Amino acid sequence: MSSKNYEALVVYSVAGGDEKAQELQARFQALVEQNGTAEETEVWGTRRLAYAINDEPQGYYVLYRFASEPDFPAELDRVLKITDGVLRSLITVSPEESKAPAAEEKATEEAVAEEAED
Repeated sequence: MSSKNYEALVVYSVAGGDEKAQELQARFQALVEQNGTAEETEVWGTRRLAYAINDEPQGYYVLYRFASEPDFPAELDRVLKITDGVLRSLITVSPEESKAPAAEEKATEEAVAEEAED
């Protein structure tokens, strides 16, 4: 199997303080590094939520960018869902990764159109 690039945006609870959120961030950073290649981790810090989640008006945002085998994101999502202190999470295929097939498809369509003209 080949590895793909992913992004995971995680919102941690700040009810226990920023220190608790930073501990969770380090824990999941280690999990990503064990199961893939961590490319970049952007810590956005504490921000106001658009709406309260579990009666919490703020969350600690972290964006992980990593490359892994296709089965790891499902396991990461499972662990995030059962971990206390995680308010929300979203794992997606990196935008650069998802654009590549569309570009290849467009190039193929253009080549077919050129052949049809000849």
